[in-house]
Amino acid sequence: MALVVMCGQPCSGKSAAAACLAAALRTSSTDLIVRIIDESSLHLGRNDSYKDMVVEKNLRGVLRSEVDRSVSRDSIIIVDSLNNIKGYRYELWCLARASGVRYCVLFCDTEVDHCREWNDNRQEKGEPAYGSNIFEDLVRRFENPDRRNRWDSPLFELFPSRDEIVESAPVIAEAVSYLTKKVDSKTRDVKVLQPTIATQTVRTTEANSLYEMDKATQEVVNAIVEAQSCGLGLAMNKISIGPNLPNINLQRSVGLPELRSLRRTFIKLAGQYSLSGPPPPTDADSAKRMFVDYLNREVGA
Repeated sequence: MALVVMCGQPCSGKSAAAACLAAALRTSSTDLIVRIIDESSLHLGRNDSYKDMVVEKNLRGVLRSEVDRSVSRDSIIIVDSLNNIKGYRYELWCLARASGVRYCVLFCDTEVDHCREWNDNRQEKGEPAYGSNIFEDLVRRFENPDRRNRWDSPLFELFPSRDEIVESAPVIAEAVSYLTKKVDSKTRDVKVLQPTIATQTVRTTEANSLYEMDKATQEVVNAIVEAQSCGLGLAMNKISIGPNLPNINLQRSVGLPELRSLRRTFIKLAGQYSLSGPPPPTDADSAKRMFVDYLNREVGA
């Protein structure tokens, strides 16, 4: 249904905002499945996860894999992490696009001095906090989101140091509306990302459907060539390719190069259709039946 990427400096109020957003979403509809993915949900500590570049890269990989497994059209996933690198936000955007769901970024725009103060207060209270060196390093490397980038848009901005973070906050309400609004052909203010052929997950079946289709269509082509050779190149009606299968009715003689071209086009069309519809047929008879119907439409009598 949607992927929400939290973004902000360390100790900027992201977790509080994520919790408020999740609560507001659940309040808006009891049927919504909302899940927050963060370091703690994966049993990862803050300092241990950001102590060096190698560990931090591994953390991003773990979070990305969990998002990839969780994002779907039936749930709203909130990624409550720093998400401080624009390249990583782009990767998350690609996951949302591949799943065909809505996407947005919720940015907690908090001044660094306030973040530092909140982090120090947590350390004094013995609560989870960043070490001073780690905190300063993360602050230095933070890349602000830019709504002009498609992976940072739409961008909802919160100001935790100035405004109280509550479920009824205008920005939270705006985000909830965007994530839950019903979409139809006239909707213009909500964008559902559409997967491309490059991001589609290839369907797998017990049988190799592409192999079966390739083999079956070649058998049909061979049958046509053989029938036409027996008929001295004349147009052929009712070419039989087997019991319980439709006949091929040609209104003219079709050469082998044209048959090969028709076969390639049919396989390509069948593959493209399977991305949004049913998978290709997994048995030879079904593939032959589809190919014969296609030939009868294209060159049939």
